[in-house]
Amino acid sequence: MKIKLISLSLFAMALLLFNACSKDDITTNPDEEEEEVVIDDTDFEATDWTTETHSKEADPNFDEVFEDNAVKRLDIVVTEERWQSMLDDMTGLYGNFGSGGGPGGGDFADEDPIFVPAEVFYNGKEWYRVGVRFKGNSSLQSSWRNGILKLSFKLDFDEFEDDYPQIDNQRFYGFKKLSLKNNYDDKSMLREKIAGDVFRNAGLVGSHTAFYTLYVDHGDGPIYFGLYTLVEEVDDTVLDDQFSDDDGNLYKPDGDAASFAAGTYDEDEYVKKTNEDEADFSDVQSLLTILHDEARTTDPATWRTDLEAVFDTDVFLKYLAVNTVIQNWDTYGRMTHNYFLYNNPDTEKLTWIPWDNNEALQTGKQGGSLPLNFSGLSASSWPLIGYLYQDEVYKAAYDDYVQEVVEGAFSVSTIQSQYSNYAALIEPYATSEVSGYTFLNSSADFQAAVSALNSHVVSRVAAANSYLD
Repeated sequence: MKIKLISLSLFAMALLLFNACSKDDITTNPDEEEEEVVIDDTDFEATDWTTETHSKEADPNFDEVFEDNAVKRLDIVVTEERWQSMLDDMTGLYGNFGSGGGPGGGDFADEDPIFVPAEVFYNGKEWYRVGVRFKGNSSLQSSWRNGILKLSFKLDFDEFEDDYPQIDNQRFYGFKKLSLKNNYDDKSMLREKIAGDVFRNAGLVGSHTAFYTLYVDHGDGPIYFGLYTLVEEVDDTVLDDQFSDDDGNLYKPDGDAASFAAGTYDEDEYVKKTNEDEADFSDVQSLLTILHDEARTTDPATWRTDLEAVFDTDVFLKYLAVNTVIQNWDTYGRMTHNYFLYNNPDTEKLTWIPWDNNEALQTGKQGGSLPLNFSGLSASSWPLIGYLYQDEVYKAAYDDYVQEVVEGAFSVSTIQSQYSNYAALIEPYATSEVSGYTFLNSSADFQAAVSALNSHVVSRVAAANSYLD
């Protein structure tokens, strides 16, 4: 693989200024046998702060942050001590780095990795004491245990505002939180981007995405961590941008209750991302109750009316058609996670929002993606799919959306054009990733993966047409 060399003179100067400290910033403890150096990093001026780039008063700038036809660059600068604390925390959660273990091997951690303050640099500007942590579940665990430091990150731009008043309500062009996804297990590095585009182009609510190269300096200068996909956080700007009201309950279900199978109700597993202090879970409880009401088989018309009063069935059926056509196994139907439910105040209905699409656009693992007719699916285990598909009215709506998807957002010509454009855009950055920070064995892996995606869309459109016939 090639390594791209980039001039960092201005950036290096900024780092020197950041790392420098005055005598007033250093104190010693005379009670210690050896002198202990304590650096006070609270005394700084946010000189790059502007309303447009850093303030909460600015509207999210999607054109700047989520530009489709560009690969932009982010730099994270973290002190050596804080970086080591992040690594030590990961060791405590997942064992020694490079200790081995395949995808999903072992138990997931019960808590998220720690946040630490770090500086973020973009386009000549600095963002101060940004909360940075590693993120992910099986992808994080597997990457760590296999000795690959290209880990996903979560950025929270005012996570440490209580410690640093200078960054009160700090934003990144209007965004408080962002995810940097490492394109785990995706040698094309296109799946997260393309799948997200398909959902949104089909008319569904979903996160914006964009390609970024990431460099991390944890004490010895910037290191190329590779090509990442930047993803908009649902509980940040998605609600405000794509709904007229963001005051409803937002849930990120995770665990048995996320299946909505009978008897699984558990408020602890309907994880609230908004209104966390309000102990009102009546909306998800009503959905579970109505879903399993005996009227489903004795009076389907009444059951549908009751269900549609609390759940946006039309949105779900469109989502289900898209998700099944493109093949996305790592979500509802196989896994009890990777989606959001939002109680839209305009309709008072729970609305489905897809999330985490890096495993899409392939047959998949854990039994593979569900077939278009859901044969083999246990309806009682996955009732939001099974019970709706068994209803003739909802099945007809689902079938209509399958046809709409393959003729529109996931047509062969549309998707192959996107693959061509995006692959050409990212190839120089993907194939210049370096050992220890990549999932590629060679640049040929990238080309082979893109070729497989082109073949995949042809086969999926054929499968959809066969199903509809």
